[in-house]
Amino acid sequence: MNDQQTSIPRIGDNAPDFTATTTTGELTFSDYNVGSWVIFFSHPADFTPVCTTEMSGFALEQDSFFAIHNTKLLGLSIDSIHSHIAWVENVQRKTGVLFRFPIVADIDMSVAKLWGMLQPGESETAAVRAVFIVDPNGVIRLIMYYPMNVGRSMDEIKRTLIALQTATENKCSMPLNWKPGDRVILPAPKTVEALEERLDSGLEMVDFYLATKAL
Repeated sequence: MNDQQTSIPRIGDNAPDFTATTTTGELTFSDYNVGSWVIFFSHPADFTPVCTTEMSGFALEQDSFFAIHNTKLLGLSIDSIHSHIAWVENVQRKTGVLFRFPIVADIDMSVAKLWGMLQPGESETAAVRAVFIVDPNGVIRLIMYYPMNVGRSMDEIKRTLIALQTATENKCSMPLNWKPGDRVILPAPKTVEALEERLDSGLEMVDFYLATKAL
């Protein structure tokens, strides 16, 4: 295994910190993360078609992510700040969509390597479509990787963010295809006493280890 493979962050790790130039000014990740969730995502390159659709999708959801879900957005590609600014202007002029969230300029690939966004089997010089969801404590809670030729699902990113936040708040788990309003799964009993309480609880159960409730 090479250094890029062994350094890839994992779910449950503290988010690697960095300071970088972005389209909204210099940014330190740990400062940006204080008090809010962060969705940090990479794209292969500016002025490319799939990336333009994805970044536009994030831009259109930016206000609701923050206002409703206390979540900030942060993008990255291995491009210069001048390329980023030109692309932001081009997309706004052509489509009316403005990328107001910061986009990290990572021309030396240092942040992409730190976060495991470079996948040598896909490309040595362009980031794959990675998504990291980081909680307000700076812990990575979810990681998704997409190849360069397949765009991400905004519906799935939103669903998993809400699922993580709901599970954290309510100390529960989510079943297959869970979406807001669905029943959630309660932790299985860990003692005989807890088992007896579960059996007498009146909860909806497949069996004692699989009990659900509405929130």
